[in-house]
Amino acid sequence: MREIIFDTETTGLDPKAGHRLVEIGCVELVDRRESGRTFHAYFNPERDMPPEAEAVHGLSAQFLSDKPLFASRIDELIEFLGDAPMVAHNAPFDFGFINAEFARAGRPALDMTRMCCTVQMARKMHPGAKHSLDALCTRYGIDRSHRIKHGALLDAELLAHLYIEMTGGRQIGLGLASMRDASSPAHTASAASASSVSRPFREARAHAATPAELARHTEFVAMLNQPLWHDKP
Repeated sequence: MREIIFDTETTGLDPKAGHRLVEIGCVELVDRRESGRTFHAYFNPERDMPPEAEAVHGLSAQFLSDKPLFASRIDELIEFLGDAPMVAHNAPFDFGFINAEFARAGRPALDMTRMCCTVQMARKMHPGAKHSLDALCTRYGIDRSHRIKHGALLDAELLAHLYIEMTGGRQIGLGLASMRDASSPAHTASAASASSVSRPFREARAHAATPAELARHTEFVAMLNQPLWHDKP
């Protein structure tokens, strides 16, 4: 199964108010494992960068001024996304900005049925707890010490680790992996080696209580004061 874990950075909170997408980072998962394939891009938003937004992700208008427009890389993005489910933290926010950019480029919006939101997952799994990416990484023991500011690809990579843990952890693939490897030469050699190990025969041990143990038990029970099993119903 192929899934895309992604994150975006923007100039603000509402695409309807003229805010734009300035960065996207995507990580490909195949069977809940990172494949090593990613997509990452910065975009020129063709507008200023509000100080409060820059304080979050550190992307200035000057830095973005020579970056490509979203429309110029939309075909690469669409090809990378394919038809895979798309996972994001607070996914409606990210989908809203991507679809606003798709509309500007004259492209059909992404199907919202592809959307999986890890915030919604966390609210069901951990009601009453904090559901920020930082808080959930702490809960699941994911190292985020290198996360100084928000960054789309970095956050997507952290979210990929988090999503794997929230959906059962790495052990999901262990059974399948062992089945896939069962016919491999290494597995066959290992199995042959294990079967060739000689172990000394041991007679079955008796587990019944000895007469002395039964006598000590009877003496102990006789010392109990008003045992429950003597109570009348």
